[in-house]
Amino acid sequence: MNSSRPVRLGVQVAPQHASYAKIRDTVAELEDLGVDILFNWDHFFPLSGEKDGLHFESWTLLAAWAEQTTRVEMGALVNCNSYRNADLQADMARTIDHISGGRFIFGTGSGWFERDYDEYGYEFGTVGQRLDSLAENLPRIEARWGKLNPPPVRKIPVLIGGGGEKKTLKIVAKHADIWHSFSDVPTLERKLGILAEHGEAVGRDISEIEISTELRERSQNEADELHALGTTLFTIGLSGPDYPLDGVKKWIAWRDATNGS
Repeated sequence: MNSSRPVRLGVQVAPQHASYAKIRDTVAELEDLGVDILFNWDHFFPLSGEKDGLHFESWTLLAAWAEQTTRVEMGALVNCNSYRNADLQADMARTIDHISGGRFIFGTGSGWFERDYDEYGYEFGTVGQRLDSLAENLPRIEARWGKLNPPPVRKIPVLIGGGGEKKTLKIVAKHADIWHSFSDVPTLERKLGILAEHGEAVGRDISEIEISTELRERSQNEADELHALGTTLFTIGLSGPDYPLDGVKKWIAWRDATNGS
């Protein structure tokens, strides 16, 4: 992995159980605290707590964040490939990239939460079918970015989430600038070896791919071990109604100490 990358901290502000005003204020606080990236998620219902609780849509929130903020990058962790035509996804990403002045990250994945599909009328299919669709759509998305007028502000980074070893990591090797997973240390070590094999098969130097890992309840020692394996983007999730920031402050201090700043 590329050891020259600085450690970055991304915070996922789950758009559930809170008013829009609370989400907006939390985003402002997180940017002021100095986090590197703000994420939401691409679902239509809460994933925890009251299943029919307050909830907001991903892409429209990201456009609002792009206008509201000035420094942080932003994206979904992750977009669901199944919900929108591939070329439309590319156009939406390009538009938010312009709103933000080149701070958008296209985080995407194959989708998994069946209730989203059932209630909004999308075909759920199988895991394999959803992954095949993601593999088919990414070249279309990349091609559309080359056709849009105006083009994206920058080469939009592609973050792919998931840890499947046969299909997902092959897609990562072909298309991702960032690979995100929930791996512990032994799992990450094994999967990086598999990713390297996929990279060799498609002619990609996987040191180009930034490694992203969810912190969850991990200790700083575990984070140090994940960093030693090559993780440089660490993510932490927050949920409404309160979005407590104490843990974020702790991880910002760890990030800064790790970066020697």
